[in-house]
Amino acid sequence: MSKPQVAIQLYSVRDRSEKDFLGTIKEIGEIGYRNVELAGYYGHSAKEVRQALSDAGLHAPSAHVGLSVGDSAIWDNLKSQVEYGLELGLKRFIVPYYPLGENPTLDAVHSMADTLEQAAKIVKEAGLDFGYHNHAFEFLPVEGKLVIDHILERIPAELLFAEFDLGWVKVAGQDPAAYVKKYAGRVPVVHAKDFKADGKDTEIGKGTVDWDAALAACESTGVEYVIIEQEQYDISSLESAKLNFAWFKERGWL
Repeated sequence: MSKPQVAIQLYSVRDRSEKDFLGTIKEIGEIGYRNVELAGYYGHSAKEVRQALSDAGLHAPSAHVGLSVGDSAIWDNLKSQVEYGLELGLKRFIVPYYPLGENPTLDAVHSMADTLEQAAKIVKEAGLDFGYHNHAFEFLPVEGKLVIDHILERIPAELLFAEFDLGWVKVAGQDPAAYVKKYAGRVPVVHAKDFKADGKDTEIGKGTVDWDAALAACESTGVEYVIIEQEQYDISSLESAKLNFAWFKERGWL
């Protein structure tokens, strides 16, 4: 299969986006990126964001959009976000986090799955694909099975895809390549995040993830986008974005 396309999650440059989101989009395009995943719109209309992406030569196939769990208006909020996403031209709507807690019960896991499934039905009915992005807690065992497996087995594949964050899978003590292969065909996008041994994330290739194995698994299973995400920096967010771009370019992915 062909190599997945490389993108960057704009949460990686959130410090710059908070000050000048549209200008930051331009800077990302100037580095050479051609794909981004959005994480917030910083008060701008879908029309403004779409135009900024176009001007920068960028494509945004997906976005992270939180669910307002516990809010009585959760479904109205979701529908508003879906309308924005449709106007923006998104293909994939991805929930980046769910407040499950550190010691979940099976009932709590089932409640999480039920909420995600209901959200998925609303999003899918509108014409977008619906996915979930993990951290480490989804790989905790609950009654003999990892949370992530409970979720992915409970919700039909046609409703929910997995956006595995390969760095968090590693931090959780699992093999990123193995999980991509386990759910082959249900993982159209992944996050490329690397973590140092001390638990701080870093540029791709400077941490503990076996990228040769992880990226080979992505390529062999038909992953469409490998999306760089970095939240902590030894230098700056923009310089880290440049280094991550260079890492993939040196390996012929860009």
